[in-house]
Amino acid sequence: MLWSLVKILLFVTAIAGLTLGAGYLLESEGGVMITFAGVEYTLTPLVSVIALISLVVGVWIILKLMSLCVAILRFLNGDETAISRYFDRSRERKGYQALSEGMMALASGEGQVAMDRARKAERFLKKPDLTNLITAQAAEMSGDRKRAEDVYKELLKDETTRFVGVRGLMKQKLDEGKTDTALKLAETAFALKPRHTETQDILLKLQTGNQDWSGARDTLNAKLKHGALPRDVHKRRDAVLALSEARDLIDEGSSIEMREAAIEANRLSPDLIPAAVLAAKGYMEQGKARYATRVLKKVWDTQPHPDIAAAFAAIAPDETPAERIKRFGKLIKHQPDHAETKMVMAELNIAAEDFPEARRALGDLYETDPSARTLTIMAAIERGEGAQDAVVKGWLARALSAPRGPQWVCDNCHNIHSEWTPVCGNCQSFDTLSWTSPPANEVVSSTGVEMLPLIVGTLEDHTGDYDDDIEDPEDLHEVRDAEIFEDKDDNTGKPAKDFVEK
Repeated sequence: MLWSLVKILLFVTAIAGLTLGAGYLLESEGGVMITFAGVEYTLTPLVSVIALISLVVGVWIILKLMSLCVAILRFLNGDETAISRYFDRSRERKGYQALSEGMMALASGEGQVAMDRARKAERFLKKPDLTNLITAQAAEMSGDRKRAEDVYKELLKDETTRFVGVRGLMKQKLDEGKTDTALKLAETAFALKPRHTETQDILLKLQTGNQDWSGARDTLNAKLKHGALPRDVHKRRDAVLALSEARDLIDEGSSIEMREAAIEANRLSPDLIPAAVLAAKGYMEQGKARYATRVLKKVWDTQPHPDIAAAFAAIAPDETPAERIKRFGKLIKHQPDHAETKMVMAELNIAAEDFPEARRALGDLYETDPSARTLTIMAAIERGEGAQDAVVKGWLARALSAPRGPQWVCDNCHNIHSEWTPVCGNCQSFDTLSWTSPPANEVVSSTGVEMLPLIVGTLEDHTGDYDDDIEDPEDLHEVRDAEIFEDKDDNTGKPAKDFVEK
């Protein structure tokens, strides 16, 4: 309010001053005499002032017109002027508008529209580092891979966009299945930006797929160094890579380096089953049975596995079945109730021909967790105890259609592998195999395996005669033991052992 009042007072004062000045000039006598071309001009004071003001305005207009002419000449000559800056701002505004529309079209999946907008933006902006990437992505979206490849190659020429070009070409080669070329491009991209997580992952996957274990370990160390991988995960995967190196050295016949690599893999990850088995083999070749035992016991306490049991048995290959059972007691003492422990002890007792003890060792595993292996063990026990052939065949028929039990299963694609490998053979994922039970197959087999129990007779059909008259399970075992001596093999007076030996 105060400022408005001040402005009004200033305006009134200025008008009053001009009025007073004009009145003074009108009342003044004399004037200005100008002689031009022999003619005299006499100007009154007021007219003189007006003429002076008009002269100043005219000179100013002439100077501006001269500046405009000079600017037009410079504009036509290609120099930067106010006119050129005006048109540049107009083109820049149109270019960024087209660039924005191109990005929106790209996000909307309109590849052709995005390419048109990118071309328009390039025409106005003359900045290929901004428009080429949209052009390449739009070309890929539209199916014009050749155009996209050309644009990515253009990006390689500029230092600031080289990584983008290499990455784009790498992804193209991956989509085309050209992994060798993609590997080289991934190495180049990694050299340009070693902290780029996506490039690290792609390079690691390609190196493991190409069995370049040494290069993969370098990449893995870089991921740890730049904080892209937790230390515990790095330790586990480094162990997997060291184990892979050791297995390759086995194929090459380099036993000393193999032992060192296997021992290093076991040191990095003691719970890695294949590493422990290979390390135990290396210790055995050095005559260090105690070290081999310690390695296998440690991994068995983490996760019992049949390969561990086989390696533990190989420590003393010439021992008797009774000695082996006693020695295995040290291995299984921390996992006595594990399913693998029960099956291993049952198999050891079958080998020792102690079938009642094998049955006790297996317990009710064939009921609580029936698998092909547990049911086959039960068939061996029944055979060893002299059961009828129909009973044995019943167990085997059930084994054919039973779940396979724990297998090496890929956590990513759930593909089942017969043995451990560092890379899944189906989805090419690295370090995704776990020893676990695969999902049960709900599909009915086309081979008719599910009909075998009906063909050979179910277990209840062949044991029903005993169950009707015998209430105590121990009595049932006594009846079966009595029948052992009736089921002779070649009239030798001994139970048939053919199945057990097989």
